[in-house]
Amino acid sequence: MNCGCADVVTPGLLDLFDARARMIAAARPVAGRERLTLGNAAGRVLAEEVRALLDMPGVDNSAMDGYALRLSDLAAAPDGLPVAQRLPAGAGVTHLPTGGCARIFTGAPVPRGADAVVPQERVKVDGQGRVHLAGAVAHGANIRWRGEEHRAGDVVLEAGAPLTAAAIALLAGQGIAEVEVHRRLRVALLATGDELIEPGQAWTPGAVYNSNGAMLRALIAGQGCEILDLGIAADRADDLGQCLARARDEADLVVCTGGISVGEEDHVRPVLERLGGIAFHGVAMKPGKPFALGYLGDSLRHGTPLIGLPGNPVASLVGWQWLALPLVQGCQGRTPPPLQRFSVTAGFSRPAPRGRRELLRVVLDWTGGAPVARLAGGQGSHMLGAASQAHGYLIIDADTPVEEGHAYGYCPGAQFLD
Repeated sequence: MNCGCADVVTPGLLDLFDARARMIAAARPVAGRERLTLGNAAGRVLAEEVRALLDMPGVDNSAMDGYALRLSDLAAAPDGLPVAQRLPAGAGVTHLPTGGCARIFTGAPVPRGADAVVPQERVKVDGQGRVHLAGAVAHGANIRWRGEEHRAGDVVLEAGAPLTAAAIALLAGQGIAEVEVHRRLRVALLATGDELIEPGQAWTPGAVYNSNGAMLRALIAGQGCEILDLGIAADRADDLGQCLARARDEADLVVCTGGISVGEEDHVRPVLERLGGIAFHGVAMKPGKPFALGYLGDSLRHGTPLIGLPGNPVASLVGWQWLALPLVQGCQGRTPPPLQRFSVTAGFSRPAPRGRRELLRVVLDWTGGAPVARLAGGQGSHMLGAASQAHGYLIIDADTPVEEGHAYGYCPGAQFLD
């Protein structure tokens, strides 16, 4: 697992955001679709747009428990309005008699002729059962108007939308029972290194547990992908070549961790060049410099893309979140969302990163009322403790020192789980 992540200035590295743009541009949606019931569609990606079958809401309805009335009747009735109707949710559409009001409950259709709903908290009912209102009420108050969210025929979800719980509820509310989705992206996962052993095996001096494999399985599965787990490949070109050939033939995308740098025991690059090619190698980011995008086959466009992640676990995590994830999303048929970034004050000082943009793992301290970024722990590319606790990343430009009290770009970590 010789990743070559030493803090040295390396010429010719690709800018982080240029690399991200190239990853997005390289994505090709997976071929193949299937039709699923909503109950089986969670986490999948829509393959076609979906249009509303109904106006939403379908009728004017009440947003409150209260009383539906005409404002003109209210103004003309100083002694209050009699309750002429009682309308629970599920009732049909009625007509409001002139000079009366309706007891109405949340979700019930507003009777024709009513132009406001008064919450029950603002109403007093006298001994004769007449309703009195304290204060004024605006026209249309507390009425959900028919079609105010969308009309029948409107696009409610675009092709490429992930089917979240809210999206599924939106479709269910339209009476839609089935959707067309992209088939699952099949991702081959491979770790390299003679030193690696799997969790549960007996440890010996010099052995390293394959934390990257466990981490990446969780990350890939979290995106709704099917995983072809190729395990651990030894640091030998022939073993690695056999694994990559299988991945080329059986998967849509390959994620390989370790062995991607330029050391004598780093075999991924030469094997990849023999079986395909490299689109780019080396990104000006810390951690994660040895990141690579390659392909197995004739070209990046027509072959099987390969993501080469560094062997150090935090570098691998950062490479996945910032660079690999948008390619995966694009291959699923999704449009990768733009990165969320805003300014946060640093609660610490730190020397400038040399020649690379540094992504510091931080937590946000809100005790003063405004967020202050504090280091989540050790920032070494092998230190998973800080990565496991971090709320997000403080983005430090190359050759820029961190000064306590100054503001820097912050990127919340939660967005990388979407």
